[in-house]
Amino acid sequence: MTALDEKGRLFCLLEPTVEALGYELIDLDLHTGGRGLLRVFIDGSDGIGLDDCELVSRQLSDFLDVEDPIPGHYVLEISSPGTDRRLRTIGHFEQFRGQEVRVRLKNALNGMRKFRGFIDGVQKESVLIRVDGQILNLNPSEIDLAKLIPDD
Repeated sequence: MTALDEKGRLFCLLEPTVEALGYELIDLDLHTGGRGLLRVFIDGSDGIGLDDCELVSRQLSDFLDVEDPIPGHYVLEISSPGTDRRLRTIGHFEQFRGQEVRVRLKNALNGMRKFRGFIDGVQKESVLIRVDGQILNLNPSEIDLAKLIPDD
């Protein structure tokens, strides 16, 4: 199973628990090996504080202990999305229309794999990113990582 498949499987496992607590599962990182780490990014309608992270951590820790979907030892870390939050869904891109974003594609497009641009909007199942005056029409499945660039 590839790392991408593993991430998708974990996302499907964890999302119902996070949503049942009233939060949105924004994204997750999984690093396995000697010093394993599962970092889960959550958000809520009133933002995220330490109490929110502790609540989700307790629930997911119990769930992961029972389900045991990750082999080996790892540390579970719950985090807010931060000012450089990740964008994963069409809804995320729509929410932050007009904002500057850093994008890394899974495969190069027009010779570019990494670039900065502005979210111009969404169109059906596509994200429109304006880069140097040109509009790129991207399917979220083509995006490896997209993060907001915080205002200075």
